[in-house]
Order: sequence, then structure tokens, then C-alpha cells
Amino acid sequence: MSESVAWLTARLAETAPGLRVESGAGALGQYAYDASNYRVPPRAVAFPRSTGDVVAVLRACKETGVPLTARGGGTSMAGNAIGPGVVLDFSRYMNRILDIDPAAGTARVQAGVVLDALQSATALHGLSFGPDPSSHSRCTLGGMIGNDACGNRSVRHGRTSSHIEALEIVTADGVRAVADRTGLHPVDPGDTDHVARLEADVRRLIGDNLAPIRTELGRVPRQVSGYQLHHLLPEHGFDMARALVGTEGSCAVVTAATVRLVATAQASALLTLGYDDVVDAAEDVPEILRWNPTAVEGMDEAIVATMRARRGPDSVTGLPEGRAWLYVELDGDDQATVNTRAAELLDALKAQGRMTGGRVVESAAERRSLWRVREDGAGLAARLVDGGESWPGWEDAAVAPENLAAYLRDFRKLLVSHGLTGVLYGHFGAGCVHVRIDFDLATDTGRTATRRFLGEAAALVVSHGGSLSGEHGDGRARGELLEVMYSHRMIRAFAAFKEVFDPEGLLNPGVIVAPAPLDADLALHQIQPLVTEFTFPHDEDGFAGAARRCVGVGRCRSDVGGVMCPSYRATGEENDSTRGRARLLQEMVRGETVQDGWRSTEVRDALDLCLSCKACSSDCPVGVDMATYKAEFLHQHYKGRIRPRSHYSLGWLPLTSALAGYAARPLNALLRGPLGRLLARLGGVTTQRRIPAFASRHALRRVLRNAKTGEPAEVLLFVDSFTRAFRPEVAGAASRVLADAGLPCTAEDGLCCGLTWVSTGQLSVARKIMARTVAHLDNGDERPIIVAEPSCAAALKRDVPELLGSDAARRVADRVHTFTGALTDLAAPDWSRPALPDNVVLQTHCHEYATFKGRHPADLLRRLGVGKVDEAEGCCGLAGNFGFEEQHYDTSMAVADLALKPRLDGIDQDTPTVVVADGFSCATQIDHLAGDRGIRALHLAELLDPAADQAAQPGETS
Repeated sequence: MSESVAWLTARLAETAPGLRVESGAGALGQYAYDASNYRVPPRAVAFPRSTGDVVAVLRACKETGVPLTARGGGTSMAGNAIGPGVVLDFSRYMNRILDIDPAAGTARVQAGVVLDALQSATALHGLSFGPDPSSHSRCTLGGMIGNDACGNRSVRHGRTSSHIEALEIVTADGVRAVADRTGLHPVDPGDTDHVARLEADVRRLIGDNLAPIRTELGRVPRQVSGYQLHHLLPEHGFDMARALVGTEGSCAVVTAATVRLVATAQASALLTLGYDDVVDAAEDVPEILRWNPTAVEGMDEAIVATMRARRGPDSVTGLPEGRAWLYVELDGDDQATVNTRAAELLDALKAQGRMTGGRVVESAAERRSLWRVREDGAGLAARLVDGGESWPGWEDAAVAPENLAAYLRDFRKLLVSHGLTGVLYGHFGAGCVHVRIDFDLATDTGRTATRRFLGEAAALVVSHGGSLSGEHGDGRARGELLEVMYSHRMIRAFAAFKEVFDPEGLLNPGVIVAPAPLDADLALHQIQPLVTEFTFPHDEDGFAGAARRCVGVGRCRSDVGGVMCPSYRATGEENDSTRGRARLLQEMVRGETVQDGWRSTEVRDALDLCLSCKACSSDCPVGVDMATYKAEFLHQHYKGRIRPRSHYSLGWLPLTSALAGYAARPLNALLRGPLGRLLARLGGVTTQRRIPAFASRHALRRVLRNAKTGEPAEVLLFVDSFTRAFRPEVAGAASRVLADAGLPCTAEDGLCCGLTWVSTGQLSVARKIMARTVAHLDNGDERPIIVAEPSCAAALKRDVPELLGSDAARRVADRVHTFTGALTDLAAPDWSRPALPDNVVLQTHCHEYATFKGRHPADLLRRLGVGKVDEAEGCCGLAGNFGFEEQHYDTSMAVADLALKPRLDGIDQDTPTVVVADGFSCATQIDHLAGDRGIRALHLAELLDPAADQAAQPGETS
């Protein structure tokens, strides 16, 4: 810790007792990044709980000369949310909605409020906040104000600045004020003279620069670059609130805002339009705008292909033929009228002759799916299906919508001339184009070429009358290029405006005014590949390339939607997010802030609460697979060292459970008593859970013998260690159901997928276990392999080939199906199951959700006739060994509280309801949560078992 930071921390302990300040390598490594190409390690990170904390930090920074950067969700793509001094993270604690006034149509919110939280609260009053960036599930209002963010419906609602009534700010010297549409006002009477002088200096500056402000600013709808000084012109009433929007925290720190809300439309329609390329799509934009749409969004085929590859072919439906698409949304008060307008617009566009196809999307689920593709554009474009990487830096240019086609035509020529490829998407209706480009940012030659391209791109967009930035701000990516867009006099006016507010240049230095070179502080660097156990076949640089997948878009910080990231949802800490962990792994590979490599305690601690649920491998737009990274790290970290006790007790469970089967009855009795609790403590296992009862070694043989049909086997039923040891009756039920579905099976017992050794990072042992299993299964038999336990199916499907890296492993993996997948893809066409329950509460295993895309139990249950499937979307919290480990019990229960427990608590005892959970962990967690109420989870096989109405053959479990 530097002397200035030590003094600052000591000072804050006096002036802001209770303020959380972190300066360890873990925090500095995570907060060195946002979603841009840049890396600037801070000296400390502070987490204010009140405006008083913010005042204290600013005053301490002024006293020590330490810079300060305000940060919301950390999703800025231009390098706006990183800085070399103190980073203020508003998202952790200053995230409250202070007031909603439905009559006035306003809300007052703290800077760290996530947009979706505001939207959920205002929706109760039929209102919403108009701007809606694609990052709405994790971006904060403070960040939106900093960048003057827009969003998908900016055609209708414009930029954030249009919806700001007042900003509550703290100046660089720690003075509180309110900026509104009439000027600046002090909060404390003692600061009246100070604030009056500040306002007078601004008025003088505007008066001296009326001509350039009137001629150079506010020319196109999305002109975000620079400062928006035109809001201070006399004819605009000296609107200080709007002038401070888009200053990227370089003039003052926003702690709260009063925002204007808009009425929610009563009806809407979505059209999807196909084109041969994005230029053709852009040519139709002027005609579309005549129809007063709420949104006109565009994207090209690379994003769609990547989405389908990552989440399954059914993840994108409803698009007409084409290689580029527009989404057009219309709204109104009456659905019939809106539908008529949509049909008329479609006819008008057909007459234009550019479309390859178009349709109105009727299904609400299909609409949600399509919007998700567009909203994940930045991440999907970052790591494409062919493995190529692309980067921001020129991702945010904007022109007038009528100039968009001409600009895109010239821009694509520019890309070709530089040998670059760009993935295009964005707000076509507002003339704002997002593009990620395959820059080479890791070498000096590549960086020089990137600088040359950016200079020419800036000149090109200016020649089309456009703006360098249309909503992401200038940041470190474009600040240096402002001189291409603005006159010297305007650049001096920007500098003077910042100096009035921040004379010592402490607020977010290096952006907009006195900008850092655009190729300084780039995060990518040349690396030496690491020797690892996993092969990381989809990443060119192995483990380092895999960790580099994270580009900071922060979808893992969402509280709703998908399954990722359960630990972040439980704790709210960046350290417990997929992004936070990935950034620390990047720092470990880099070897600067985190210097201990595989032995790093900072990385170990960040990975500690990762449940290895694998949801990120599906939900993360760039396909980060933190479960695999954690397994590799644990293997390397503990190589040649004593491991945590639970790695032995739980990691070796397949072996110990097989031995336990020889004495199941006395052992189960022993484990239920005091000695069992002592053994649990010695093994690092929580005593707050019952240890599941072991089945005798004869039980599986008995149930399989009773399930035999005598028909020739069409498939192999892989009896995993969990099924064999704890619920052999599932294997019997699975055999009967498969036979009933036209898939008579042969049971394969005595093999193991190696999952428990993988999840505890014992990869050398896992390799041996997997190699034995593959050698047995890859014997010329090409029959499908059906696995009742989803986590074991996922291990065979993904972990085995990625750890062994052999053709044999890949052949085996290609044959693996979950039980759900087998019934979905392989069952006889006319197979059905009568007399299913009307209501099912479903817990889908995270590994099944992530690995077997488009083959989920909920879809199968609905197809088979279950009336209502109430799915607990999220992790159960037990997650294999995680929830049994003593130190993780509380987090496990907190994760269960997010989705599973509310579903179980909501079961009406008067309404017959069946709970289904194929995962052994999930079923165990359900028993822990609701077993005392008589609620037990069935495996899907037990639910569909033709013999379900007969007495089942139980295993010896007592």
C-alpha cells in the first residue's frame, strides 16, 4: 500500500467510520477493468453507503492528491469506469429507490440503482424509465447518467439526458449541490457562496463561447461525444442537470437523481425483417421511421450463429431468411390497431424491394428470445462461433439515420482496406452502430495498426456529419480523437468547463479532457501459454485464452433471468461474480497485481464460493466456464500440498460409497448418531445436513433384475455413482420408462465419470477414472448412452473429452444423452405417458441446463401433458460437494432462497403437486428444505415409471 493510500485510509477511518475500503490485490485486480479494452489498476476501492461517505472520500482525495473514479455496474465499453486512484463502487450499497411519485411521473434514485430494479418498481404504476440499454439487468442509473446512455427504444425515448430532472452531486472539493434545469443550488447553506461562484464561472464560459456551442453541438440525435454544453445556452434555460449528464464522472460525482418517467404502452408489436446485408437494412430505416416506431434495431448473421452454437439451435427462432435483420417495434393503446399498422408497414417495406422476408412475431416467448439475442450482442460478438475474438474501441459511432446506409457502406470499405472484420449491430433507427472488430491488441504492430484505423474511422464518421460516440461516451477509447470532431476552440471550452468543476483534475483523469493516448493502458499483452490438465480446445491460448473470454459485459451480475451467477445473486459482491473471478484469473496470468500464479490466495478466495454450477458456460454471452477454470486452478494450487478435508471426504465419494455398500445398514445407523457428526466435522462436512443413506451393494442388482424386459437392448443405461450408492430405484424406473418408450436398455454399472474429482480439482485422479470409463465404453458399440444423473451426463459430455482430449473420449461424449434428452430425441414417435399430474414444481439441474441445450425437462413435461410446470429457475444451492462443505452451508441456503425455496414454500397442500428433480444434489436439497413437510422430489423416471402405481422395489437404505 502506497503512503498516500495509507494516509487516505487512515483519514477515512476518522471521517467516515464504517466506510468499507479495500486495497488488496484481489480488489485492485477486479476493479482494474470495465467492459473496455483497458486495464488501469486503482490504488483502492471504496464502497460508500451514504452521501456523507462520498463527501469524505472526495475530501480525502483532495487532501492527498489521489484521483477518483465513480463506478456503477462496471459495464462501460470505452474505459469510463476505471482509474488510477480510488474507485467508488456505488452499486454495492447506494442502490435504493428513494421515492416514486406516480402523479408527477418522477422517481428519485441513488446512483447505484440497477435499471431493472427501477423498471420493476415503476411498472406497478404503469410507468417506466424510457432509456433501456441492453445491459439493463446490471447497469446502474449513475452509469447511464455518466455516459448519457440510450438503449433499444431510443427512437422513441432518446438519451438519458432527456429524462433527468435533477442531479444530486458532490464536487471535487467535497461540496454537495443539486443541479437542475435552472442551475446549481447548494445543499448546505454554508456552501452558498461557493456554489454561486461555480455557477457564475460556468455562465461566463458559456457566454464567451456561444457561437461554437450553437454550431458544433447537438447536430445529430446521438451526439454524445464531448460535453453537452448546448443545454446551458440561454435559449435552453441553463439546464445544468442535462449538461452534467454524459460528463463521465469527470466534473462531479452523482450520488442521486430525480428522473422523469414515461407511461407504459398498452399494446405493442414486433416485426422481424430479413436482408442480404446490413446496408440494405439501413436503406429501409428512413421509411420505417415514418411509422413512429419505438425501436429499430439491427444485427448481422455472426451474432445469430454464435447464439445458436452456444445455446442450441432453438435459442433463436422467428427470424426470416437473411444474413442481417432489423427488429421493429410499434406500440399504441389498442392491440388491434397496432397489429394493423404492423401489417401495413410490412407491406410498405415489401414494396421497397430490399427485404428477403419479414413477419410479425406473435409469440411472447419468441419475442423474449429475440430480444435476448440483441441484448447479448456485445458479448456474442466478442467471441464468435469460429473462435475469433473481437474488441470494442470503435463500437459506438453515430450519424443521422438518413445517412446511415452511406456511412455503413464506406465504413465496411474502410474495414476491408485495413484487413479487418467487424461484427455489426446496434440502434439503426437512431443512426448508432455498434461494431466489434478483430483488432490485434496484443502486439506493438497490431496496436499501431489499430491506432491508424481509429484515426481514419474518426475522420470518416465526421465526414458523414456524425459523432464518435452515440451512447457509450468517449472514455479512454475516443477522448484523444475529439480533436478530429471538434474545433480547437470547442476543445478549449470543454477543458475550461472541467476546470471550473475540477481545477486539480482529480475526477476520472484521462477521459474527455487531457485524454490518455487511446493505445495506452491496453489490457491485452503477449503471454506464454500455461501447461494445464484440461485441453481448453476452444481457446487458442489454452487456459489464458479461456480466462480472457471475459470482456466485462457483466451479465453475471444480473439478479434475474437465466441461472448465472448464483453466488453473486446471494452475496452481491463483485468478488463472487463470474466476471470478478475471470478478471482475477486474467491478473494471475499477467503476473503483476496478482503475483503468486497458481498459488495465489486472492484467486483461491475468489473461487471459493463458485458453486461449479456451469451456468456461466451457457448464460455468459462469451461462454466463460468458471467451473472448469476452478477445477484447473484447484488442481494446480494444491499440487503437492495438503488439501482441504472435504476434497478427500467428498471428492473420493464414488469410492467410499462403493465400499459403504458392503455394510450399508450398520453404517447408516452409525452416521445418524454422535459418531457420524464427529466424522462429518473431521471430513470438513457440515453437521447441519443429514448425510444421505447408503444403499446396499445388492440393491441395484435387485432393481435392475426386476426391470428387465427381455427385449434386445437399443441403448446403454449408464448407472452413475450417485444412483448406485443412494437411489438405485431410479435406475429401475429409468429402465422401465426407456423400455416403455421403445428404448430397451442394458445397464452399465461399475463405471464413473470422475465428476467429484473434477469439482475438487483432483484432475490426475479424474484422468485415470475417465480413461478407464472411456476404454470400456469405446469398444465399437455405437448405442446411445443414457445417464439418469444430469451432472454425470454433463461430465461425460464435456469434462471427459476436454480433460482427456482423445478421439475415443469424443466418440463416447457424442453418444451421451440425459434421461430427458433420450425421451426427447430417441423415444418412439407415438410414445406418451397417460395420467400425469396437473401441477409440477421442477428443479432443473444446472449442469443439464448448461450442457444439454434445448433438451430441458420442462419442455418434455409440457409436451407429455403436464398442465402447469412451475420451474425454479436457478441453482438449488447444494451443487454437489459445495453445499455439504462446512464453510459453504450458509451460502448454499442463501442460493436456495433465491428460487427453489420460494417454490417449495408456495406449494398448496390442498392442490396435488409433484416435485421433480433429476439431480441427486437437487433432490437432497429439496429434502433438506421441505422433507419435514412430507415433500420429496421424484426423478423424472419415477414420475413416468409405468409401474409407479405398483409397489416399487426399494433399496436397503436403513
